[in-house]
Amino acid sequence: MKMKNSIYLLLILAMVSCKKDLDLKPFDKLDPDNAFNTEQDLQLYATSFYKILPDGNAIIRGDVMSDYMAGKDVNTFIQRDAYSATQSSGWSWSDLRNINYFLEHYSQAKIPDEAKNHYAGIARFFRAMFYFEKVKRFGDVPWYSKTMTIEDPELYKGRDPRTMVMDSVLADLDFACANIRNKKDNTCSQITRWVALAYKSRVCLFEGTYRKHRPGTQTPGYDNWLSAAVSAADEVIKSGLYTLNTGSDATMSYRNLFINETPNVNEVILAYVCNKSLRVFNDANWFFTSATYGNRISLVKTFTDTYLNIDGSRFTDKAGYDNLPFNEEVKNRDLRLQQTIRMGKYSREGQIAPPDFTYTYTGYQPLKFTMDSKATDGVAENNNSVPIIRYAEVLLNKAEAKAELNSFTADDWNSTVKLLRTRAGLKNTEMPVTADPYLIDYFKDKTALPNVNANVTDAVLLEVRRERGVELILEGFRFYDLVRWGLGPLLLKPYIGLYVPAMDALMDLNEDGKPDVSFVKKTPATKVPGVYYFLIDDDQTKLSAGNSGNLIWLSNIERQWANYKYVYPIPYNELVLNPKLVQNPEWK
Repeated sequence: MKMKNSIYLLLILAMVSCKKDLDLKPFDKLDPDNAFNTEQDLQLYATSFYKILPDGNAIIRGDVMSDYMAGKDVNTFIQRDAYSATQSSGWSWSDLRNINYFLEHYSQAKIPDEAKNHYAGIARFFRAMFYFEKVKRFGDVPWYSKTMTIEDPELYKGRDPRTMVMDSVLADLDFACANIRNKKDNTCSQITRWVALAYKSRVCLFEGTYRKHRPGTQTPGYDNWLSAAVSAADEVIKSGLYTLNTGSDATMSYRNLFINETPNVNEVILAYVCNKSLRVFNDANWFFTSATYGNRISLVKTFTDTYLNIDGSRFTDKAGYDNLPFNEEVKNRDLRLQQTIRMGKYSREGQIAPPDFTYTYTGYQPLKFTMDSKATDGVAENNNSVPIIRYAEVLLNKAEAKAELNSFTADDWNSTVKLLRTRAGLKNTEMPVTADPYLIDYFKDKTALPNVNANVTDAVLLEVRRERGVELILEGFRFYDLVRWGLGPLLLKPYIGLYVPAMDALMDLNEDGKPDVSFVKKTPATKVPGVYYFLIDDDQTKLSAGNSGNLIWLSNIERQWANYKYVYPIPYNELVLNPKLVQNPEWK
């Protein structure tokens, strides 16, 4: 009995001694009392916001649906009656709740206001990014500035007007630009004041041009957004912290921005940083050089024609530019062309590598993000970092905003577009005084759908659009550039490839003395070694003049554009879950 009592006494003493620990809140639960006390706490929490940033794969796939790309199929979004609310996605709000929770509690940290506001600025930067992407995709969306519980009556509310949401986005960006620390980040992976300003120039340019060129009617105040884009870009430019990447080899100064593990800190403002030792990769090689894994996207001729000649003259002013053999049409052009597609003397691992029709449908095969080594052609292990924001974009944001405001000057040209063209090796980089007829026609909406200000004839604005396409190609901007310009119908342009002088002809695309491809109705019984025989079936593939002419890809699939496609439909399941949501007009 004495032994039993002793055991009870020991148990009681043990329970009393651990009472303090039992009263503690679980360590695996986030609680404001223990998660928002020090600067380290705020920094650690803010790290969770970075998952909102696009990864490298999202960026390199961003231009798959655009007017200057053709792939193995036509995106269902632009096929007639092929896309509906049951296929839509993107209506997720968990990242927003995480941000709002932080904004409700960060101020209790026992640290100076400067530090608190710095992290609040980072949170509001990411909230602005979150909502900007939602508005681009869906238009009107519900604005939530607080964390929601299941009992909150506003959890299942209707959508707020786009204008109100974007005004809130701008307020968040203004706070971020005013409070995030100034220090330049040489890893190109952290949100700084300069990242916020550069991103603000992007957002404000988008919203200003969208309101100016939106289908149906202009929205008042577009000029204020464009002016804000100019101001934000100017701050980055005047800081002197960033410059365009140049070097002794002008044939690589552009492409080197996209194929190195370490981001170029002079030009890259923010990047998805890949690292072989940390096993952080993208799949650019696999995506662009696989016959089965990727979409086999390639540029189309109507876009490659916009690259200027190396002397600064227009390629499309040249007589017969439409029926030049590939090896001739790519000669003596803007140096960015040879840093964007396979052409000329491009080689991989010491072997000449002309356009490979195992991968390309048009002949204009991208290489901008691909490594010259073949090691990752069949595996998602590219370690080249992918820019998210570049100084070149900031220059173009300023140039376009000023051109849209009709306030563009020669000084503006010299400090923006001229710098980019000089880097690209062009001999004549002076501001044009006459509009390019090819660009006037290219950017003309030839449909009967109502558009405001979609047809541009201003010489400078057209050149800025040319420059934006050439400089930023494959970086994920083009679809939403067309949206904000009110030029969705450009997605219906035919997928035109290189010029074929004759059926069954052996074509040497890079002038190395060896034939590379032949376009045929039937594969010959005896094949020439090293030649890819591309079948012309007069269905998926055609030549524009029958037995010769430009390669035409997928003209058998009907494409359709309508004004309601400037926004995506709200996913069907979300409408069922929240009856207060109203579907975007005409979507089913």
